[in-house]
Amino acid sequence: MRFTKLQATGNDFIVVDARTKAAKWPKLAQAMCNRNFGVGADGLMLVQNSTSADLKMRLFNSDGSEAEVSGNGLRCFARYAIENGLVDRVPLRGEPGNLHLSIETLSGVRKVEAHMSGNKVSPVEVNMGSPRFQPEQIPVKIEVDITPVLNYPLEIDGRELPLCFVSMGNPHAVTFLSQPVADFPLDAIGPKVEVHSMFPQRTNFEVARVLNRKRIEARVWERGVGETLACGSGASAIAVAARLLKYADDEVDIILAGGTLTVSWNGMGEALLSGPVEEVFAGEWPEEGS
Repeated sequence: MRFTKLQATGNDFIVVDARTKAAKWPKLAQAMCNRNFGVGADGLMLVQNSTSADLKMRLFNSDGSEAEVSGNGLRCFARYAIENGLVDRVPLRGEPGNLHLSIETLSGVRKVEAHMSGNKVSPVEVNMGSPRFQPEQIPVKIEVDITPVLNYPLEIDGRELPLCFVSMGNPHAVTFLSQPVADFPLDAIGPKVEVHSMFPQRTNFEVARVLNRKRIEARVWERGVGETLACGSGASAIAVAARLLKYADDEVDIILAGGTLTVSWNGMGEALLSGPVEEVFAGEWPEEGS
């Protein structure tokens, strides 16, 4: 089974052209994503045929669970699909240096704009869709009279976390800190927030500190993965929450351990996520290992 590994600000994915393949994908994701005994990645991403978009993306986290969507995953998916000739290279708005691609996900169709340099793709911008704030849309089990829900109190290990709830097609809980994010015990608090009983489908958890109106530093605990170097939907959720709290402007850089992602959201409508994408290497996985 041929595969390609790509990374977007350190958020790494194994991509397989599965248009004519079948396998026990959750089990295969666990094996291939293992960083000691496999290829090593945050997730296994499948390219499949779609009846509603150019292609369909399925994403399995390193624990074998299936994710609804991934901003960085979409950007890696776009580079792989374009550079491997899986889609027609249609210029965006007549601009030969920009290509557009529609990708079906479990949370709907997402549109991607890829910037070309010769035959290579990078950076890539993805339309993350409109943020959703109703508790049942996220989902989160709380009773509130007003949405969006900002600074909702949750106590974990004696630490009070004011949480902002956002769905970017997948659930996010964002808390803003006054101290550097490096000082936050994410390895201890993250897994407890992820599986808290208020989140029926678990949640992604972000800790962020506003540096100024255009720059926010952050760390992410990803549902089904653990702490990752970056998270596109997490960066989008942070930017949306910061904009709602009037901490940030319409466009903001989210600074993560793996690099910087830029998110644009003007307080309504769709959020745009952009950043670099790189191919790491390609190889073969033994079929008997699937």
